[in-house]
Parts: sequence; structure tokens; C-alpha cells
Amino acid sequence: MMDALVCAAPGELVLERRPIPDRAADEVLIRVRRVGICGTDMHIFRGAQPFLAYPRVMGHELSGEVVQAPDDSGLAPGDPVYVMPYMSCGTCAACRKAKPNCCMNIQVLGVHRDGGMAQYLAVPAGFVRKAEGVTLDEAAMIEFLAIGAHAVRRAGITPGQSVLVVGTGPIGIAAALFAKLQGGVVTALDGRRDRLKFCRDHLDTDHIVDLGADTPKVLAELTGGDFFDVVFDATGAPKAMEAGFAYVAHGGTYVLISVVGADITFSDPEFHKRETTLLGSRNATPEDFDAVVAAMRAGRVPTKALNTHAAALAQLPQVLPGWMEPSAGVIKAIVAC
Repeated sequence: MMDALVCAAPGELVLERRPIPDRAADEVLIRVRRVGICGTDMHIFRGAQPFLAYPRVMGHELSGEVVQAPDDSGLAPGDPVYVMPYMSCGTCAACRKAKPNCCMNIQVLGVHRDGGMAQYLAVPAGFVRKAEGVTLDEAAMIEFLAIGAHAVRRAGITPGQSVLVVGTGPIGIAAALFAKLQGGVVTALDGRRDRLKFCRDHLDTDHIVDLGADTPKVLAELTGGDFFDVVFDATGAPKAMEAGFAYVAHGGTYVLISVVGADITFSDPEFHKRETTLLGSRNATPEDFDAVVAAMRAGRVPTKALNTHAAALAQLPQVLPGWMEPSAGVIKAIVAC
């Protein structure tokens, strides 16, 4: 038997005893050790995740150790591993284009199927990778960083380009980090001064801007009236996403990392006048996970600073509501299972 933390209904987390899963022939049985808390988990707890049915074991940012694995998997008992949590079908139009991140039949751990907030988890071997050269805490942060790395790769940033990241939660921080590593001149925009300070102190962000009535004027002054070659939205707020169109330079690119349950509108004349490139960015691909691990091994990711909070699995029902408050200052919280 094992412990599993179940979100039985919005606002209700229950620690249950469940059988250890039996792995299929192509699956790896993992002893889960660490799970990162994501904005998705907070949305599930609030009851604001549109793709989920309760009850659900949350958690898709996870690392652990192999218990059992197929003989041909390259994995052995005791290996430290991380999981790419997007269970893709391998056969749909997106998968055939090597884009499993937007698989037509995707099953995301902790959303469409039970995830990692349990002591054991069985997943297909193709989604499990050795966590070589990184700690288990760091391995549990790879997934959210890969989302930012994927968005930056989608944008094709080149050295010297002006980059604006709107929204400096974990995903925005990841985008700012990898945009900077690509040589971008990065500006971070947010209404939270603590997160802007984090970007300045730990990511070497070139400029930080407080959200306010004069934001367009400040951004124009920073860029000599040109605005930004690349703009990323990581706010999850429809009005912010709409406002971001005006911050894109002529000939520039706008990348929507955020996804919201709403229609997004923009001025068609302004869009065409700028010949804006509009991109959606969903999840991440194996290449993005590899890029994050390489950056971690090279010491280019401030993992100790990112990991601001920690708790044991049994403590999460008590601490999660507090972590969701802005005053808690959470960047990345990691749960030990």
C-alpha cells in the first residue's frame, strides 16, 4: 500500500491509502520522491481547471527512483529519474510532426489522469528519463522550466533582440531565464514587486517594470518607441493578453504561453500594420527537457533560489492554501513524498 494525496473536490485534499500500482510490460514503476507545485495544481484546488474531473491525484512536476523497468528501457532499479508528464499517443497529426506537446489525444499527468502526489507511479518507459547530474529537487523543476524553454525556442530569439516577459510567475521566470540565455535584452513586467526583484537579482533581467497606468509609456521609453522584438505573455489573464499586442514591435513576435477559458481579441489593423507573428506555446518537447538539464548541469539555472518552499506530502492540505496567497512569496514549492 502507499499514500496518495487526492483532491476529492475543489478545496478538499485527502490523504488516502491506495494499492501500489501494477506496472504494465512497457511501464516503469517509480518511487516518487519530489513533486513541484504548479499553477495548474492551484487551479485544480480552486476548482478552476477546465480539463479535469474530480477526484484527482494532482502533480505533474516530479522526480523519483526506478523500482522496476522493462529490460530494454535503459533504466535500472535505483536510477534517479524525472518524468515528461505529457502522455502523447504517438500517432496523431501532431505526434507525426514530432510535436507530442500538442498531441490531439494528450493525457497530462495530474490533470487528465492521476499524477505524482503519491508514493508510487507507473508510467510508460518512453516518458521517463534519467536525472543524471542533477539532484532530485532540481529534477522536479525541469518540467516548468522546459515550458519556458519551449516558448523561447518557438520565438527563435537571437542575441541582442529586445524581449518583454509579461507575468513573472514560475513560467514567466522560466521564459525570462532562457530568453536571457539566448542573448535577449530582457524586460520583465508585473504588478508584484517581489517577483520583479527576483528577476533582477537571480536572472540578471535587464529591466524590470511595475505594472501601472503609465506602463505603455515606460515600455516605449525603454525601447526608443520601437517596443519589443519578442513579447511573451505568462499572465493567464485575458485583458493582459490583449494588452500585450500593443507592446510588439513592427515585424515582431507575440508568444502566448498562457491559456485561458476565454476569447482573446485584438485590433486587426494594428496586427497587420505590424505584420505580427502570433504563436501559441504549449507544454514542451523532449528537446526542451534536454536543454533545461544541460543548463542545470552547466550551473546556468538558479535552482536554489527558485526552490522557495518545501513540505512533506502529508502536510500539503495544511500548507497549500497559504502558499496560494501572494504574501507567501512562493516561486517554486516542492513536496517530498
